Amino acid sequence: MAREGATPLERFRLYLDEHGLPLTRQRLAVAEVLCGTGDQVSAEDVARRVALRGFPVGTATVYRTLDLLVRSGIAREHDFGEGFRRFAPVTPGRPHERCVCASCGRVTELADDRVERVIAMSAAAVGFRPQRHRLEVHGLCRACRQLNPLARAR
Repeated sequence: MAREGATPLERFRLYLDEHGLPLTRQRLAVAEVLCGTGDQVSAEDVARRVALRGFPVGTATVYRTLDLLVRSGIAREHDFGEGFRRFAPVTPGRPHERCVCASCGRVTELADDRVERVIAMSAAAVGFRPQRHRLEVHGLCRACRQLNPLARAR
C-alpha cells in the first residue's frame, strides 16, 4: 500500500508494482505531464505536452495510462458534456467545487469555506459523515456573458 507523504509519481509506481503492471517510459511520461499540470486536460492535451518534451506517445497509450492514473487515485476524470473526458491530478486540500461554462467549456475552481461548512452541516443533519464531495455549477462565465448578454447556457 502507498505510504503517507509519497509523491504522486511514487504512488503510481507502487500501484503499478502492486498490480503486476510494468512501469514503462510511456506511462511515466504521461504521469509526469498530468501530475505537473494544474489544469484539467484532455488526453489530446496530454499527448501534445508529452510530445513537446520530445517523447511522442500514441493516443491509445495515453488513454490507457490516464485510466490507470484514475484507478490508482492519482487523477480524477471529469466529463463536462463536451464529448471528451478531462483529467486532473488529485491534490489533497484543493477545492472540489467548480463552475463550468456551458458555452466555452472554461472550468473555474471555487475555494469557499462556506460551501464546505454547508456540506458538513447538511450531511450531519441526516446523520451522514462525508468523506469527499464534488460540486459542479454549470452556466455561463463572465467572458461569454460579456460577448453575448442574451446567451443562454446549453
